[in-house]
Amino acid sequence: MIRRLIAVAFALAASAQVAAEALLIRGARVHTVDAAGVLENSDVLIRDGVIAQVGRAIVATDARVVEAKGKALTPGLFGGLTALGLEDVSAEIATVDSAYTPGALMPAQPLSMRPEFDVAYAYNPGSMVIPVQVVEGITFSMLAPNAMPGGTLVGGQGGLATLDGRSIDLLPGSRSLFIALGSGASPLTGNSRAAQYMLLDQAIRETRGALFEGDRLLTVAGRETMAKYLAGGRVVLAVDRAIDIRRALAFAKKNGMRPVISGGVEAWQVAGELAAAKVPVLVDPFVNLPGNFDQFGATLENAARLHKAGVTVAFSMSGDASHMARKLRQAAGIAVANGLPWEAGLAALTANPAAIFGANDRGRIAVGQRADLVLWSADPLDVTSLAEQVWIGGEAQSMVSRQTLLRDRYMPKH
Repeated sequence: MIRRLIAVAFALAASAQVAAEALLIRGARVHTVDAAGVLENSDVLIRDGVIAQVGRAIVATDARVVEAKGKALTPGLFGGLTALGLEDVSAEIATVDSAYTPGALMPAQPLSMRPEFDVAYAYNPGSMVIPVQVVEGITFSMLAPNAMPGGTLVGGQGGLATLDGRSIDLLPGSRSLFIALGSGASPLTGNSRAAQYMLLDQAIRETRGALFEGDRLLTVAGRETMAKYLAGGRVVLAVDRAIDIRRALAFAKKNGMRPVISGGVEAWQVAGELAAAKVPVLVDPFVNLPGNFDQFGATLENAARLHKAGVTVAFSMSGDASHMARKLRQAAGIAVANGLPWEAGLAALTANPAAIFGANDRGRIAVGQRADLVLWSADPLDVTSLAEQVWIGGEAQSMVSRQTLLRDRYMPKH
């Protein structure tokens, strides 16, 4: 098994050597997720990792040709808010780097908000969890710090990672601050939603220079970090209940933040306000029943109702998002089955999350975009379809993962 994993690593290294090779994907059903819509029997030419031409009967004598035979070609998929590269085995603390929780240590350390906590310094692009997602068409993901017991409601900073196994830096324009609100964060704030805003208000006033008696919530670095997000920075607010979403929107507007709502189980109830404020929402289409008292309004039509109201929607898994990121296209299929237009479902996995997090070089199939592409065996949003080949930056990715190796080793041959 180890020798086969090493072989996979060598294959990935070898793929980097062909980055500059021209590639022509010929005769595909191209889902551009752009103004051109769906192009039947069309070609995509890639040079230097970038889409150079899209159309019919493209001639490129120097290019290696892949015959798509009418199959679907889409942009690479978004993995949602995850801890990919930050968490390998959830039950083994030595492999988990997604949360700052000094209060969970023995003896417990004094708690203070640390918005300067940055998961970028822990990201491991060689995590064995990543190829499991890539072979399912996932090419980029937002690395999101967790707000957990032993920490505070301010989780810290994250950013988009390109899941090619080599890129160690998160995309600069995607950097975001993560804050948990609602009942999920109440244990971190004395068991009251009111305390969440009391503490955030104190942190903001500290950032703006107010003097306080007693202990401060923020360090100097924390105040410097918070100041960036009070000047129009992107802040991801994890919140489900409709009234909590309303208060989160008002709080963000008052304090100069650029909000993104994650979770948003009852977001459809305030869809008009979200659309008017141009605030995007990341939802989990699997949520159809209340999992707690903040989710009474759960419905499989959440994404469809938000889209109809004009809200920009993207998808992200709740629960074990890192290991289950590959199920997001199944989730998209569920949203489509419950009223979301098919192309909007694909956009919620590609162009929308890229735009929400400032990655304007990916998420669409158009000239000048990164060649992060997936060729599918059939309908990409059908759970029975497979990714036949994934390219990231024009490089063919290995379609072998730890799971495929285990499958091949143990699945009965007869």
